[in-house]
Amino acid sequence: QVQLVESGGGLVQAGGSLRLSCAVSGRTFDRAAMAWFRQAPGKEREFVGGINWSGGDTKYADSVKGRFTISRDNPKKSMYLQMNSLKPEDTAVYYCATAVVTFVMVTANGYISWGQGTQVTVSS
Repeated sequence: QVQLVESGGGLVQAGGSLRLSCAVSGRTFDRAAMAWFRQAPGKEREFVGGINWSGGDTKYADSVKGRFTISRDNPKKSMYLQMNSLKPEDTAVYYCATAVVTFVMVTANGYISWGQGTQVTVSS
């Protein structure tokens, strides 16, 4: 059984930074692509960014490109999301997820295991 635990969320002022972490336990981790999604109140869950199994390929939503950076550390079974220049519209619950394939997919149905989420709130 795969377990994912996010951490690092919190309250930050606009223009600030946060670093989210996702710790994975259970099944083999290092051959799976991973991603971050977010869901704001009243909105659908949306893709933020993803990273392939080796860390050599990343994809980002246009809304976060240039501000957010995803990385992973396979020996530590962890993934990270560095968020800079945060905006109020980045406020959401952020989820990490693992895929069944090695490459990044941008839709939620491509991911089979999810964490419980961590709240990020950006004040104006």
